[in-house]
Amino acid sequence: MVEKLNAVKGMNDIAPPVSAHWEWLEERLRVLMRRYGYRNLRTPIVEPTALFVRGLGEVTDIVEKEMYSFEDRLNGEQLTLRPENTAGVVRAAVEHSMLYDGGKRLYYMGPMFRHERPQRGRYRQFHQFGAEALGFAGPDVDAELIVMACDLWAELGLEGIELEINSLGQPEERQAHRKALIAYLEAHADQLDDDARRRLHSNPLRILDTKNPSMQAMVNGAPRLMDHLGMESLDHFNRLRALLDAQGIGYRINPRLVRGMDYYNLSVFEFVTTQLGSQGTVCAGGRYDGLFEQVGGKAAPAVGWALGMERILELLKEQGRLTEPWVVDVYAVVPTLAALPVAMKLLRQLRHLGVNATMHAGGVDGVGSMKSQFKKADSSGARFALVFGEQELGLGMVAVKALRVVQEGEQSQRLFPLDQAHEWAQSLRGA
Repeated sequence: MVEKLNAVKGMNDIAPPVSAHWEWLEERLRVLMRRYGYRNLRTPIVEPTALFVRGLGEVTDIVEKEMYSFEDRLNGEQLTLRPENTAGVVRAAVEHSMLYDGGKRLYYMGPMFRHERPQRGRYRQFHQFGAEALGFAGPDVDAELIVMACDLWAELGLEGIELEINSLGQPEERQAHRKALIAYLEAHADQLDDDARRRLHSNPLRILDTKNPSMQAMVNGAPRLMDHLGMESLDHFNRLRALLDAQGIGYRINPRLVRGMDYYNLSVFEFVTTQLGSQGTVCAGGRYDGLFEQVGGKAAPAVGWALGMERILELLKEQGRLTEPWVVDVYAVVPTLAALPVAMKLLRQLRHLGVNATMHAGGVDGVGSMKSQFKKADSSGARFALVFGEQELGLGMVAVKALRVVQEGEQSQRLFPLDQAHEWAQSLRGA
């Protein structure tokens, strides 16, 4: 017997009916992007490894431990399955000179890859949706992106998502804070865990994001980056706050909020929830004005966010916001082989009129019993069964039987003329 092959651990199939929920969410995201004037960009899943080493930082967890990297056997090129897509978006913008005629608002959607321990809402192949505004320097675009995310939560009916914001300032300000932070942490070296000791001189900002309870009090007393910000950085942050206040958007300033990639500066933000256990961040982003130069382009301002599709779907499920979408409007029940040509012709016409229709099929020696066909019609999720009975066809009609809840005043079964489908097809369409 041939050995059974399974999917790679942490890389999951998304099959019906669950895939319908993904399509539902994806469509709402696309509609939101159109409303805000963001256009779709599709980048390769595989990128040069150097793109992430430069963009994310050599000492980040992603680059050090989580990337799926390999050597192309044909030409020896070092390649990586993308662990995130902001760097790829900027690489594409530089390569194709996208900003030659002004700023661009872009969005992307697709799988990312990180070698992590699979857990709820966190997988080795996961899916992100991101919005990126390239070429815009002011805090107005930072605010626009945050407002857009808030509009998404309202559109999806999600509750209990809180906004945290912070400013990382500019590189020279972070450098001054870094020196003060290292000095403080060295003075409290006896309280650092192994991970913090490893990060002490390579990436001390990440120590502030520790989840170790025994380090919380010490970390709370650490020097704050906000205290090292210059007037321009503070002005950018305060103008962002004023714009959010004007929109009535609540937020909490979290001085310990940092991002896992080195390319961020000035505004950073996260949308968090307490309803997904340890995976509380559902959307995160910020400004990354230095990334264009890091990937070999001319300096350009940029800001964006990304959300985890799996986490949003988990949260929708947790809050009871996921309803089973209607996949099929009608299911054709065909009692005899002689009725097949008529059924197929009508179904094709209905599809052209916007009705989602499927037909009982697969019988080698016949079409199957009426009982079995109705059973499959019901399990298909269809709202109606179209019955091509011999008697109905003799009258030039088709019987339409409701398979779901019948509204008050409606009939459970009706007859419609075969040659007037354009007049009654709309009544079969779902919302």
